Amino acid sequence: MGGAARADRRSVLAAAGGLVVAGIGVPVGLAVTRDRPPPPRGRRPISMAMHLHASFSEGVASYAAHLDQARRNAVDVLWWTDHDFRVAAHDHRRAVRFDGPQELEGELAWTWTSATDGRLTDSAADFVAAPDAPGRALRLTATGAGTHWYAGKAWNWTHTGNISDTTLHLDVRPESAGPDATLTVEVALSHHPAGPGRPAGQLVLRYRLGAAATPRHTTDGRHGTVDLPAPTGAWRRHTFDLLADVRRLWPDLVAGDNSLRGLRLGVTVAGGARGAYLVDGLVFDRARRAGQGGERLRAEVLRGYAGAYPGVTHHRAYEVSMVRHLNWFGGDGTLPRFPSPPYRDNDVDATERMVEFLHAHGGVVCWNHPLDVERRDSLARLLVAQHGLGADLIEIGRRPVEDHLWAYDVAARNAIPLTAVGVTDDHDGTDWRAGRDRWITSVWAASTGRDDLVAALRAGQAWFADLVGYRGALDLELGGRSAMGALPTVAGDTVTVRLRATDLPAGATVEVVTGEVDLAGAADPTPAIRTGQVPWRQVRQGWHDLSVRVGGGAYVRTQVRDRDGDIVAASNPLWLLRQAPPRGVPAARRF
Repeated sequence: MGGAARADRRSVLAAAGGLVVAGIGVPVGLAVTRDRPPPPRGRRPISMAMHLHASFSEGVASYAAHLDQARRNAVDVLWWTDHDFRVAAHDHRRAVRFDGPQELEGELAWTWTSATDGRLTDSAADFVAAPDAPGRALRLTATGAGTHWYAGKAWNWTHTGNISDTTLHLDVRPESAGPDATLTVEVALSHHPAGPGRPAGQLVLRYRLGAAATPRHTTDGRHGTVDLPAPTGAWRRHTFDLLADVRRLWPDLVAGDNSLRGLRLGVTVAGGARGAYLVDGLVFDRARRAGQGGERLRAEVLRGYAGAYPGVTHHRAYEVSMVRHLNWFGGDGTLPRFPSPPYRDNDVDATERMVEFLHAHGGVVCWNHPLDVERRDSLARLLVAQHGLGADLIEIGRRPVEDHLWAYDVAARNAIPLTAVGVTDDHDGTDWRAGRDRWITSVWAASTGRDDLVAALRAGQAWFADLVGYRGALDLELGGRSAMGALPTVAGDTVTVRLRATDLPAGATVEVVTGEVDLAGAADPTPAIRTGQVPWRQVRQGWHDLSVRVGGGAYVRTQVRDRDGDIVAASNPLWLLRQAPPRGVPAARRF
C-alpha cells in the first residue's frame, strides 16, 4: 500500500480457523457464516456507471451506445455527466472565414489539415481572394481518381457538440464540377448500436454537392448521403439541417442523440477528371443553447429513450469543468457561470467556491480524477489541509488504484468522510470492458430513484469494483445494522464488526484494512494501516465477524484482490470513534 513505515502491509494468511491482523493492537477473528446473508432491510445493491460522456460531450459516444453497454454488462443505473460548458456550447465555434490554414475566433484557434484518398495526380488547397465576395476563400482542387480532404478542428474540440439545434451554412462556388467532380461536406456523428440494416459503429453524414440535379437521400449502413445540386460559376449558400437529415436517413434512431464529432470538406474526382471548388463562410447556427437552453435540449433528447431499455435507469448529471473537475449528482441542474475563453482553472480556492455553489443548488459533489494535477503525496496533504475541498465524494476507483487508496487512507485517518467511488470516464460507448478505467460503483439503496441514490452516496453506503473482476456485494455492519460510511462514537474497548463479501471469484482474497484515527493532520500525511488477508474459500459464503479494538479511534474497510493480486473492489470505511471529529459528523453519516 505504500513505502511509509506505518503504512506497510503485513498480511497473515488465515489458517482454517480464522485470521489475525497485525498493527495498532487490533486482534481480528473471523467466523465464517455458511448461508448467504439477506440484504439490509428495505435496500438492495444497485450498480451504477457514474462518469459517462455522450453526445453532449466531445467524444464519439451516444446515449444509446452507453445504454446498450449497461444492458450488456448488467449495470442498473447510468449518470450522464456531460461537461457543463459543452452542454451549453459555451464559446464553441460559431464561424470559419477561410482566411488561412489557421484562424482565431477570439483566442481560440481553428486549424485545417489536408489528406488524400485514392490515386490523385494533383491536389491543392489555396486561400485566395474571393471572387464576387469580400475577404478570402478556400480553393480546393483535385485531379485523378480519389478525394482531397481538408479536415477542420477547433481548439479543445469546441466545434463538436450535439446536433439537435445545429444547422450548418456554407457558401460554395463550383469552378470545375460535374458528376465526376463533386464537393463533399462530411460530418462524423456518434457511435450507435446496430440497427435495421446497420452494423454497430459511428455514423457518417455526407452532403455531396454537384452530384444530382435534385436533392435525394440514400443510406448504406452507417453512411448516409444527401445529394444536392450546385450550379457552376455562381456562389450559393447551402444550408445543412443535420437533425432533419439524420431523422430521414436513419428513422429508427433518436436523431438528436448525435454529436457533430468531425467535419471535413473533400473534392472527389473519378476517371481522371479535375474538380475545383471555392468555399467560404462556414457558420455553426446553434439555436437553443442560451442560458439553461442546452440542459433543456439534453433533457428533450433523453426523453427519446424513455422505456427503451427496461432494467436500466438513467439520470442527468454534470461534469463541472472550468475548475478541477467535479461531478454533480442531484440538485436543480443550474449551470454555473463560465469564463471566456473556457480555460480550466486548477486553483484550489476556485474549486472550493464551485463546490459551495453546487451545494447551494442541492445534490452531492464528487472530486474527479484527483491525481490529474497532483501526486500521491500532494493529494494526501491537500485532502487533509483542505478537508477534501468540501466535496462529498471522490474518485478513488481508477488507475493507479493503489495510489488513490493510499491518499484516501490518509483522509480516513483524519476522519474526513469522503465517499470513495469508482469511475469509467468513458467517452466512446464502444466496449466498457476494454476501457482503461472500468470501475462500477454500487450502493445499498431502496430504489434506483435519483434521491435514493444520492442519499446512499451521501451516507457512504457504497463500494466500487472492476466491471470484469468482481460483481459481488460489500458491506460493514454494526449492532445488526448496515454501517458502512458511518462515524459512530463507541464506548467499549472492543467492537464487533460484521463484514459482507459475496460472490468472490475463484482464487480471490478479501483484505481487511484497519487504520488508526488519530487526527494526525499535516504533521504526518501518511496512512496508519494494517492489512490482513483471508482466502476466497473462507469468505465466499458472505458474513464474517471482526473483533476490533478501538483504541483512540479506528476505521475498517475491505478490499478484494483477484488471483493475480490486483485490487478489483473496495468498500467505504466504517469509522469507530471515541468522540466526534472537530468538524462534527454529517447528518447522513450518523449512526
